[in-house]
Parts: sequence; C-alpha cells; structure tokens
Amino acid sequence: MPEKPEVITVVKSLIPEIVHKEITGCNVYWNNIIAYPDVESFKENIIGQNINGIKTRGKFIVIELDDYSLLVHLRMEGKFFFRKKGDAINKHEHVELILDDSISFRFHDVRKFGKMYLIKKEETYKVKPLSELGLEYDNNNLNAHYLIDKFKNKKLPIKTVLLDQSIITGIGNIYDDEILFMSGINPFRRACDLSIDDCNNIINNTRIVLNKAIELGGTTIKSFTSSEGVHGLFQNELLVHGKGGQKCPVCGNILIKTKINGRGTHYCEKCQK
Repeated sequence: MPEKPEVITVVKSLIPEIVHKEITGCNVYWNNIIAYPDVESFKENIIGQNINGIKTRGKFIVIELDDYSLLVHLRMEGKFFFRKKGDAINKHEHVELILDDSISFRFHDVRKFGKMYLIKKEETYKVKPLSELGLEYDNNNLNAHYLIDKFKNKKLPIKTVLLDQSIITGIGNIYDDEILFMSGINPFRRACDLSIDDCNNIINNTRIVLNKAIELGGTTIKSFTSSEGVHGLFQNELLVHGKGGQKCPVCGNILIKTKINGRGTHYCEKCQK
C-alpha cells in the first residue's frame, strides 16, 4: 500500500499536469470507488470545478477545487493515467475526469479498493475521513510527550500501534519496520511500555526514514508506481523490510520474518531486544 512518501511522489507528478485545469466531464465506471457523496451527486458537483492545487493529508491526496476538495485514497494499487479524450477505457480504469475538454485523467485500480470523496471545501478537515487523522510526521506538535500520552493505554505491540493513523498519519507497514529497527525497538513490545527516550527515537527516525524516502520518490514494491510508470528508489535503502532470512546490516544476525496482527514484520532480535 502506498504510504506517505509514495503519496507525496504521486502529488509531485500530478501538479504540473492537472493544476489550473477545469473539470469539464466525469465518468464513473465502478461506483464503489466513490465513497461520498452518491455517484450522481459526485458527477454533478465536480463538473465545472477548477483544479487549484494538490496537497496530502496522511495517505490521502487532497485535490483543491473551487468549492470542494476531492480526496483520493490509493489503497493497495490505485494510480493515475493520462489519455486523450475518447481513448478506449481499460477495464481497470474506474473513474475518468475530462480536463479542459481534451485530457482524460483516469483512476486505475486493479483491486478496486481505492476511494474518492468529494467534500465541501470548508468542511474538508472537519469531517471524516480527514478529521480522524493524527499528526503528520513533520508536525512540530509531534513530540515524546504526545506519544507517551497516546501510548499509555495501548497494550498492543508497537508494530501495530505505529500503523494507527489517528496517532501519526502516513506510516504504513514498510516504514514501520524500518523505523523500529533504526530505533532499536522490538516490534512485539507493548506501546504502553515505551519510555520517553523510545518515543524520541521513534519520532527522530520516522522523520529520517520518511524524508529520505520522499527524496528518493518512495518505495517501489510489487505494483506501486506513482503515475505513468514513475518508480521510487527507496527500496534500495531498506534495511530490514522484506529481508527476512538475510543478515542484519548492523550485527550480522539472521533477520526474523513473522506476522504481528496479520501484518508481515521483519526485525533483528539482537538489535531490537
């Protein structure tokens, strides 16, 4: 699933292509992609809107229109493609926006898990889904005391709690493994047992990992591309994720591959006691 760096990479690739263009048409070929409002209202309200900018909030893409925000969650395999108006529709292309009456801007999703929301502009951050999100990784309010407060009643493994988007938003499974390895924290440790120092390490290493991943265009694993085949390079920097059975880059111990609450987890039991 695309995480914060991948979503930022997508946005960077879209800005020069769609900002300052008008949405002159809309076709929805798979209704379940539209999470809010109903499909007919979605189509009616989005036509005639100008695209004024694009931001991210957590793993959401926020496309700023005149009167609305178009929120897009890529989920597992969502991506965007550009075609000419009138070109044949691929079976995996589920939403089509016509831009300036000539460009076909398409949302492609093999698994059909992606979601779109069209929210009134003034309510964008006040209602679900964005109102449920926690702090961004680079927010100045993200500090050890904030995490201690959020973790104090969490008896789940820290591996699971770091994936909770209501605490820190944008971290997914790949970067979770990397952050905990660099912090020297065993993924099975209960979040409520972490110290101030542990929390500081998590924050510092979250910023290091995500900033590096953003710089390298995200991580290309399995089918993720940002748009039109733009691939990230951070997979070449991964220390433990996906490397179960290989040697730890720090101590040479064999890295463990396991599952925690159903999520694939990679760690070094020597470095992460």
